[in-house]
Amino acid sequence: MNQCTVPAVMGVNTLWPNDSPDTNECGDGRTRVWDWLRAFVQRLEERLEELTVGPVQAMCEQIGSWSLPSEVSSVPWARRLARTQLAAWGLADLVEVTELLVSELVTNALSHARGPYRLTLSAADGLLRCEVEDADTTLPHLQHARPDDEHGRGMDLLDLLACCWGSELTPEGKTVWFELGAQVHA
Repeated sequence: MNQCTVPAVMGVNTLWPNDSPDTNECGDGRTRVWDWLRAFVQRLEERLEELTVGPVQAMCEQIGSWSLPSEVSSVPWARRLARTQLAAWGLADLVEVTELLVSELVTNALSHARGPYRLTLSAADGLLRCEVEDADTTLPHLQHARPDDEHGRGMDLLDLLACCWGSELTPEGKTVWFELGAQVHA
């Protein structure tokens, strides 16, 4: 799935018809304003068509999204999905950190929330964003684990390794996300 925005490279002056509009009749009941407006819209459509052929494709946000089953096997499967997707996007440098953090988020979702679960990866504007959605509304928080604690370090890892992270409530529950700086390598 791709999400694109039209770049702001379109100069309005290049779209305006040569004649300035006036309200004189053209003889068949139409006004020059109407003809001028129709010419403007036609040029706008032509210009948009030119823009969507090349430059927009290069600026698209790349997105991969998968439902995860409510099983422990979702954790290695989520790592495999992330590894495969990052390789396809030329982001192999981020595989190890992404796999670790995706493992933590999916494990937390399976351990502390109810399904359905979804993993979403997106890459755009020099950032890789990873999201894990679940159906629970309890937002995660940092816990400082003691040296002898068996659990409670996942969010610390997230805080340490991600350039930023957060969580937000959704109509279905919540999304926990993190971002990493991404440089595409062909």
